[in-house]
Amino acid sequence: MQLNKFTDYALRILMYISRPRDVPYTIAEIAEDLHVSQNHLVKIVHFMAKQEWIITTRGKGGGLRLNPEALVLRLGDLVRILQGNQQIVECNEPPCVLRSQCGLKGILDHALEQFYQSLDQYTLKDVLTPRSSKSVKVAEHSPIQLLNI
Repeated sequence: MQLNKFTDYALRILMYISRPRDVPYTIAEIAEDLHVSQNHLVKIVHFMAKQEWIITTRGKGGGLRLNPEALVLRLGDLVRILQGNQQIVECNEPPCVLRSQCGLKGILDHALEQFYQSLDQYTLKDVLTPRSSKSVKVAEHSPIQLLNI
């Protein structure tokens, strides 16, 4: 599974603006630092403000800040919302002749839900602390107990 750019950039923005400072962050500086177009960021910021993950202020001295309550949001919930109604395979567009005898969609849907459940173990606050990939624990029900990448 691959995160879409909207999700990728949204998570980066949340991490970027989580750094404490006295003045709000501006879209212009975020765009420059993350190498993303301002137009794209405006759409993402607008979406996140509607979700109340960020607080925006207009005018001179305005910008955006992380809503402190967003730190406890589960990554799985964030990604589910950002990705929208994602399907790994689309069996209806165009209609697949194998639909009636295929178990692939059910298996992939299950795998996607496992992916989200794995992300649900972590909050936005968790991703703000650098971790070695060797120290990231996987769900206890998983056959892999420790990622050794």
